[in-house]
Amino acid sequence: MPASKKITTAKKRTPAKVKIEPMRERKEPVTLPRRIDTLAEADDFEFSTDFMPVEHEDQSDEVRARRPDRYFEAVGRRKSAIARVRVFTRAGDFSVNGKPYEQYFTTIELRNIVEDSLKKMKLLGRFRVSAKMSGGGMHGQAEALRHGLARCLVKFNPDFRKRLRRAGFMTRDPRVKERKKFGLKKARRAPQWAKR
Repeated sequence: MPASKKITTAKKRTPAKVKIEPMRERKEPVTLPRRIDTLAEADDFEFSTDFMPVEHEDQSDEVRARRPDRYFEAVGRRKSAIARVRVFTRAGDFSVNGKPYEQYFTTIELRNIVEDSLKKMKLLGRFRVSAKMSGGGMHGQAEALRHGLARCLVKFNPDFRKRLRRAGFMTRDPRVKERKKFGLKKARRAPQWAKR
């Protein structure tokens, strides 16, 4: 190697120094709305409009009527029947799969089963109920709807739970038909045996 060539090494790059400045303090302290403990304090307290949502005065009854109703939703089950129930807070009709429940459940016995949860709490006719049913037979569907209604009422008011549980409407009934076994006619029914 000739002596004239110089061997150069790569220079190490040092990271740029970052200048850290102390945080500046806020000039105006942030005030939160104070807690109200008594009714006397509530009378004296004036609410600040900064924290309240703005409601326009020109909202007519038509605009309010277009708002979706508030509802409570639950699922009720019995055997292989499933009921998806919605209980709306406004009074109205009681429909099952788009039909009035009297038309869907044709017998008085089935209607009484469906109404049981509402009758127990003395709320029959106070709510608009909409239910979607699937699976099972008519009796299983009626009991599934009763179970779903009871769950909705507990969501509406947790104080109802005790009375509805005591009546047995909050418990999901686990009894289902036992499966058929091979060699037998049904779950346990054996073929008739004849000696001669």
